[in-house]
Amino acid sequence: MSDVASPRIVIVGAGPAGIRAAATLVDAGFHPIVIDEGQRAGGQIYRRPPAGFTRTPEELYGSESAKARALHSLFDRLAEERRLTHCAGTSVIAAHEGRLHVLGEGGVQMIVYDRLILATGASDRVAPVPGWQNAGVYSVGAAQIALKAQGVALGRRIVLMGSGPLLTLVGAQLVKAGADVVAVLDTAPWRQQLRGLWDIAARPAVALRGLVMRARLGGRYHAGVTLERIEADGSGVVAFRWRDAGGRERVTSCDMIGMGWHLRAETHLADIAGCAFTYDEQWQQWLPKIDEMGRAGNGVYLAGDGARLLGADGAEIAGRLAAAACLADLGHPMPSVGADLLKLKRLKRFARGLAIAFPWPGAMARALPDDAIVCRCENVTAGSIRASVEHGGGDANRVKSLSRVGMGRCQGRYCLPAAVEVITAQAGCAPKDVGRFRGQAPVRPAPVGAFLQEG
Repeated sequence: MSDVASPRIVIVGAGPAGIRAAATLVDAGFHPIVIDEGQRAGGQIYRRPPAGFTRTPEELYGSESAKARALHSLFDRLAEERRLTHCAGTSVIAAHEGRLHVLGEGGVQMIVYDRLILATGASDRVAPVPGWQNAGVYSVGAAQIALKAQGVALGRRIVLMGSGPLLTLVGAQLVKAGADVVAVLDTAPWRQQLRGLWDIAARPAVALRGLVMRARLGGRYHAGVTLERIEADGSGVVAFRWRDAGGRERVTSCDMIGMGWHLRAETHLADIAGCAFTYDEQWQQWLPKIDEMGRAGNGVYLAGDGARLLGADGAEIAGRLAAAACLADLGHPMPSVGADLLKLKRLKRFARGLAIAFPWPGAMARALPDDAIVCRCENVTAGSIRASVEHGGGDANRVKSLSRVGMGRCQGRYCLPAAVEVITAQAGCAPKDVGRFRGQAPVRPAPVGAFLQEG
């Protein structure tokens, strides 16, 4: 973490958005600091395996291998030429008044910034299913990370459930790698998926690849299913009960379940950095307020899925735009952005189609039985949340203080969407009226001892 010339620009995240933001700043003569939790740049979508891994980029990233190679080589070259400072394996755990508290091998240190670009990406959005607290239940993204980073499947008989393109992508990747995927269960009915087709057609090549992956799954794929419960014994998951589109009850034996309903923007750092938020009806989640260039105010810029869920291509564009906005605000010449803004419009239309075709299953979350676990970190049930609403009303943070939902290690990253649905049903209000859990530092779990070394 060497000293660099002022103004000091810090980028958090070295995925597609962070890499493109860094390259844009370097081209303008700046030396940005890039902080990332991974040891090697690439983010989740283009995550790189350890050195010596035998699977090729074509096997890891499929049709996106050329983009992955280009981004990896670009960042590596800039780092090797010392045109940026790369803080690898480092987590930003707090932000306050132009300072970042970062956790690395040496404990907690402080980095001062003049401008901050947050390219924090997204994580799986999950909905509780009775029994999901048992061993053997993961997110779909976790299954993909294990495959990319270590070349392993997380189970011998795998069931994937949820909705959205990531569900079928991971299913197809696991099948191609030789894993035993016994079922891919999509809660979106065919009729619902067709409603988003017009907007999805804004990117015909991507839509076609999705159809090819769906075909690769064959009879494993089921649309319009109803998820009932996960059965387990002392060692973990043993079976999953569900109903097909015709209402017939099915029981599928398995030892691993992956779940995910598209993505949830990673916004904890944006929250504690002082960004304003608004409820996005399309994605049914709280997202930071930004202008079309990614400005969030107070010298903070957002890019990628941490601000708008537009995928890897959208993240690259948003990274360039955020860096361009940063340059303009510093009084430096801004690169041309007209073409990127036009591309962004097309990507937004495509994203709207995905949101329509593969909706968040709010009704399923609202109908959870009282004994179903909503918050796995704190073992909080749907019944406890409902009782807290009766005592304290339908405010998310009031319910949090009464029930402890969202107070665990994940800080609500996995339970908040479903908890909001339970609260709305009990309080008789809309999700936007419930609010969101307030972010707080540290945004990642950190050992107390690390703070004693802070300097």
